[in-house]
Amino acid sequence: MKLAIMQPYFFPYLGYFSLIKHTDKFILLDEVQFIRHGWIERNRVLKQNEGWLYISVPIKKDHRETLIRDILIDNSQNWKQKIISQLQPYKKIAPYYYRVQKLIAELFENEFLDITSLNEAALKIVCQYLEINRSIDIFSKMALQIERPDSADEWALNICKAYGGVEEYWNPSGGQSFFNKKKYEDVGIELKFQEIKIQLYDQKRIQFEPALSIIDVMMFNSVDEIHKMLDNYILL
Repeated sequence: MKLAIMQPYFFPYLGYFSLIKHTDKFILLDEVQFIRHGWIERNRVLKQNEGWLYISVPIKKDHRETLIRDILIDNSQNWKQKIISQLQPYKKIAPYYYRVQKLIAELFENEFLDITSLNEAALKIVCQYLEINRSIDIFSKMALQIERPDSADEWALNICKAYGGVEEYWNPSGGQSFFNKKKYEDVGIELKFQEIKIQLYDQKRIQFEPALSIIDVMMFNSVDEIHKMLDNYILL
């Protein structure tokens, strides 16, 4: 079995979904410390004319040691409507605007108290749209008894051992310097790093903005075109 583990990102970039598509099991790691202003509560889309802007989910104040699973959304703010409004620049230029806008509106019809639940639902609704049939679970709800990690790269290792049947652990290529490959080899797990190749697509503007949210990719590309992008990677 091929397993991948990532923190629960908010409408992440294309490579995140390539990792979901090409592994057998995907786990959202929410029992580690939350770091503000990362990709958990925000992502990037095109803004009007040139450049990009953040779409973000407001979160309630937390202590520095707060775990991701305990991060609550500040629903006193009208953040859903704000995001819908921020996507308006796509309306005149993106061929799949209405489909994607409807998808996000359907997601936002639900009430979410915490950021992990929101991001899990967003990931699953995108996977459904892209016809990616994969199992996605939240670590804190799995009741897995794992060994206490002695270093950051042992979270994935210990989860793999507790879950069982894992032959390959996949991670984005940016984590190569982060992992001790020998630790995985010693327990019979092959560590693979996926590097997705950036593929340009027509954003109807002069300068291409890479690595935006999957929302941007869906706005301009058909499902078939997106799958070609998801499949365009190498393993290191």
